[in-house]
Amino acid sequence: MKALNMIPLFVIVPLAAAFLNSLFGRYMRRFAEVMTVVSSGLMLGLSVYARILLESAPDKILVYKLGGWAPPFGICMVLDGFSGLMLVVVNLVAFFVAVYSVGYMEKYTDKPKFFILFSLMVCGMNGVAMTGDMFNLFVFLEVASVASYALVAFGTGEEELEASFKYAVMGSVASSFIFMGIALLYSFTSTLNMADMARVLSYRHSVWVVPFAGVLFLAGFSLKAALIPFHAWLPDAHSSAPASISAMLSGVLIKTLGIYSLTRILFNVIGAGQGYLKALMFFGVISIIIAGMLALRQSDFKRLLAYSSISQIGYIILGISLGTPLGVFGGLFHLFNHSVMKSLLFLNAGAMDYSTGTRDLKEAGGLDKLMPLTSKTNLIASMSISGIPPFSGFFSKLIIIAACVQSGHFGYALCAIIGSVFTLSALMKARKLAFLGEIKDRMRGVKDASFTMKISMVCLAVMCAAGGLMLLPPFRFFIETASGVLLKGTSYANIVMKAVLR
Repeated sequence: MKALNMIPLFVIVPLAAAFLNSLFGRYMRRFAEVMTVVSSGLMLGLSVYARILLESAPDKILVYKLGGWAPPFGICMVLDGFSGLMLVVVNLVAFFVAVYSVGYMEKYTDKPKFFILFSLMVCGMNGVAMTGDMFNLFVFLEVASVASYALVAFGTGEEELEASFKYAVMGSVASSFIFMGIALLYSFTSTLNMADMARVLSYRHSVWVVPFAGVLFLAGFSLKAALIPFHAWLPDAHSSAPASISAMLSGVLIKTLGIYSLTRILFNVIGAGQGYLKALMFFGVISIIIAGMLALRQSDFKRLLAYSSISQIGYIILGISLGTPLGVFGGLFHLFNHSVMKSLLFLNAGAMDYSTGTRDLKEAGGLDKLMPLTSKTNLIASMSISGIPPFSGFFSKLIIIAACVQSGHFGYALCAIIGSVFTLSALMKARKLAFLGEIKDRMRGVKDASFTMKISMVCLAVMCAAGGLMLLPPFRFFIETASGVLLKGTSYANIVMKAVLR
């Protein structure tokens, strides 16, 4: 019962933090940042605790019925291996970004408003991960999306406002596709509960309604995940936003609103048919190659990282869409690793911008001597995301490549290897221009990042270096249980309905 009562806290706590920040943030100078850091830390602790408790639950699933009303008439929140993984990922990155923002956001005005929107975005992502209801998935998705639109424009400069507008337009198109897909499935099944919808779809078949809804979901969530060719909004949004928000967007938002939502619906509600999986594999591979090549051409550090994010999302999608136990495991493992690696890289870029006043790699130089901690953590993150052993990214990429070979997709395996070469080349170019070489005159006097910014970067760097330990038996359940949820397919609905009746 205690574990069940914990479930709604993942929405209540960040929502309460946003509310309290709006009341007291403007009157008490440090209230908003302290409240956000404390609430984020509490959510991280609760998510890890809930994930551990889940292993001893019947069928490794917990269902919280809001108001005591059982679905399909009531709304429920579901904690399983997959949602538990996303909760830990979201709140892990959110906590370190919140700590980083205490120092970084000094360069911006009206910090309380930033932390209000930040808490709302975390609330929305937690809600997306926890909900067992299609309409509430859409509501929480919109809460997170609208907060992120405002946060991208937080600098209020011409570049930020243009990027935010572009992001909002593309996000609204994506939301329209998703809403139409939900409406079609609701009209066909007369239920919004995901498990009940999957149960109805198992015996009611349609020639066009369900496949058409699947295509709408594929387009809508691929826009949210920024897969090529649905990626146009991401480079501008990620490069223009404050570094804290770039880390959140790339680290967790596109994964929660895009990858998690898409795979949850395709695998556990509609059923992941070969047509969907082949389309996703294709989108994943072209994202790996094309975005990797585009990253090589960038001189703006954050824009380079934005294209790299698209490429790495391709790896996650490629692994999951293989539909094999090894592929799904590798895809989810890379989802976790990429959240840590890319968040750290964007925080590095933010530290560089904070200290030097530029994101242009050609204007920097010699920062290894001036910003040694930022440089060292950047090296660790760059090696990890490029798949260099013994860092965490090596293991997840190796598993995805092995899964491609195991399933006979040798061409895709080769593309995954080539993509890593592009990633390594782009990030080594960034290191050469920004951190190595002689110190330029305009860089003299530059100091490293503030204390709170350093704490976050060091902690994330340690996780990049030690992430391979997740493959050891004591920790492997964390990813294995999540991949097991997807591999159960639509039969997973029976487990959820069984848990509802307890």
